[in-house]
Amino acid sequence: MAVGGFIKLPSGTVVVALGLPHPSWPDRTVRVVVHALNRQRALTRLKNLGFRGARLSGNAEPPTPDEITAVLHHPDGLIWREYDATGGAELWHPISALNRAVG
Repeated sequence: MAVGGFIKLPSGTVVVALGLPHPSWPDRTVRVVVHALNRQRALTRLKNLGFRGARLSGNAEPPTPDEITAVLHHPDGLIWREYDATGGAELWHPISALNRAVG
């Protein structure tokens, strides 16, 4: 089960943030942030991208204000970075770059 959380915005949409195993390197974890109409739609978007274990039960790690700003300003509304990245150490990446990531 993924560790994460969500926040409902004044517009009625939600931002969901989850720590999930990297699809290419299962021993690494990424923090994925999704903007969607509701939580179920956000999880469906992740499942369609190959994150089959994306479930959210609880709100242990809701998105930070920086994560919310980043996902709202991204045209796809779906971004990621390494889970252990702190502060401005690593920039957010579009989801299309996830399988191209090396390191």
